[in-house]
Amino acid sequence: MKTFCGRANPTTGALDWVEESEEYDYHQEIARSCYADMLHDHDRNEKYYLGIRAAVARVKARGEKVIILDIGTGTGLLSMMALTAGADFCYAVEVFKPMAEAAQCIVEKNGFSDRIKIINKHSTDVTVGPDGDMQMKANILITELFDTELIGEGALPSYEHAHQNLVQEGCEAVPHRATVYAQLVESELLWSWAQLQPVEVGGARLVPPPAVGHCAGAHSVCDIQLSQVSPKSFTPLGPLCAMFSVDFSRPVSSAFQSHSSQFVAQSSGQAQVVLSWWDLDMDPSGSIVCTMAPSWKYPQPKMAPWRDHWMQSVYFLPVERGVTEGEELNLTVCHDDYSLWYSLQQTTDSQTEALHSRPCCTCQAHLLWTRPRFGELNDRLRTESYLSALRSVLREDSVCLSVSDGSLLPVFAHRLGAKKVLCFEHLCIHLTQSDTTKSKCMLSLIQISVLMGEPYFSTSLLPWHSLFFWYCRTALAGLLQPNATILPCSATLHMVAVEFEDLWRIRAPCGTCEGFDVTPMDEMVQQSLDFHESREAEPHPLWEYPCRALTQSTATMTFDFTQCVPQQPISRKGSVPLIRVGRCHGVALWMEYHLTHDITSSAGLIGPISEQGDCEWVRHRKQGVYFFRSPWESSGDGRAAVSYSFTFEPSLGDIKMDFNDSLPPKP
Repeated sequence: MKTFCGRANPTTGALDWVEESEEYDYHQEIARSCYADMLHDHDRNEKYYLGIRAAVARVKARGEKVIILDIGTGTGLLSMMALTAGADFCYAVEVFKPMAEAAQCIVEKNGFSDRIKIINKHSTDVTVGPDGDMQMKANILITELFDTELIGEGALPSYEHAHQNLVQEGCEAVPHRATVYAQLVESELLWSWAQLQPVEVGGARLVPPPAVGHCAGAHSVCDIQLSQVSPKSFTPLGPLCAMFSVDFSRPVSSAFQSHSSQFVAQSSGQAQVVLSWWDLDMDPSGSIVCTMAPSWKYPQPKMAPWRDHWMQSVYFLPVERGVTEGEELNLTVCHDDYSLWYSLQQTTDSQTEALHSRPCCTCQAHLLWTRPRFGELNDRLRTESYLSALRSVLREDSVCLSVSDGSLLPVFAHRLGAKKVLCFEHLCIHLTQSDTTKSKCMLSLIQISVLMGEPYFSTSLLPWHSLFFWYCRTALAGLLQPNATILPCSATLHMVAVEFEDLWRIRAPCGTCEGFDVTPMDEMVQQSLDFHESREAEPHPLWEYPCRALTQSTATMTFDFTQCVPQQPISRKGSVPLIRVGRCHGVALWMEYHLTHDITSSAGLIGPISEQGDCEWVRHRKQGVYFFRSPWESSGDGRAAVSYSFTFEPSLGDIKMDFNDSLPPKP
């Protein structure tokens, strides 16, 4: 069955009606899921297996029949581990129907279908009794309900309900306990993601409005690969604190709670950011530990396990405050049933309800701008590039129109002496529609001499979605002076073939996991990729995911913003030699914007590729990644190459792409 779906096209600005299968959303979720990442996480799997064996042994030692409740079973892996460890029966709960169906296939394929019952429900809907989903309550509770923030996927309500309704009193739990850790730090880099900083323009220091500067910001967690943030980028102001623990073998409450840790400041500085992660104790003694600590907390960082389904958390304090070495401080974490937030007090401060209230954005900026967007606006080098470009094109009589979301370019242009500055943000989407007569009439008496954009649009996901600027420029063509300046004047799509250190795991098939055949899951994911997305790139912030370049960086397509969007497709083909030894997992793609003929702003690589192929990526934009179905081996002699084909479809605003390995002819 097919259905028509209305979608706002992020590149053209048009509302497209697309015919999709009724299963489209399912396939989207499966194709972009992290199931493979979890199954490739050997450290996680091993620790769970050890914890399950120990729990089963403890129950058997009491002479009891071992009944397992596995909430969020996914592939059924943990249930199969439990049966292999000696459990008698497993109730495996999975709410996502396609995953539950895959789990059924997997347990059948591995010969466990007679002792594992897959229940396709939310755990809070599961019933117990002769006519229920479970014949009896379980005496071992196994779960994997966690996210980077530990409780963000509803772990606490699920545990609360399970203890009240689904498991026996005094049950064993795997994991047995979770502990949340936090460390107070000063970090100019990380704080730049939270608050707009002052900027020097035309000899004046521009300070954010008080409503923005004094705003507590959004409380939501910023989850990142903290291993990629160098310890040189922050100064610890206090020790690593164990903030609170949750014992999953006992009744759990999802009600509001607060926990505090007192310590003496280790150094003076600005208290701005809290770095946080958690550990899982798989057994009561704490001898089997699965930690989310970043790699720089390990004696040998290279030995740290990599995982993308659980990362580390960055929390921004509602207001930065100076602390002095030796000062006694009190760090407080509060949580409800789904989220955490932090506050800092001196130990002499009186405790008030205000300390426990959830931070809330009152300036609207934190609701409109993402954390990377704040970082981009605070990037001094990037800002200076745009200021230099504006200085070179502005005149006393310049009439400027800015087309970007949440941009500071209008402020810069005004401070640099432009006669008049106009600004369109998301409203410019209407300029590409047929009912824009009134909007255009507002500008009909104005002739624009400088059309400028970063470009940045909040609806952009992939690098080329910012070509929306080109469509806006085309719609505004009648309002531009004949010699109008377009800034940027053009953009170039770049590519480089890469070997990922770890990111390849999220798309690699698993086959066998810890001795169990999980190929039905591989097949399910591949079918969903083939359904719609096998020939598409996906967005990733590559600064968080190290990779080596196996080819040179190559400019593949140029988009001339001084001209209107063409009617006909633009196609480019070529090849890039593989010049380094490695496994080529795919291609990284990004845009570079030519502000003027000699000033360029990159949304991808921000420095030359090293001799070994190491890449440094901009932190504020996501790049596109096109994964090959299977990796290509590169001998590095330059005889083999990556052949590419790009076609920009103006009517769709999309770039179709294809890649092949060009091998040298056999002698």
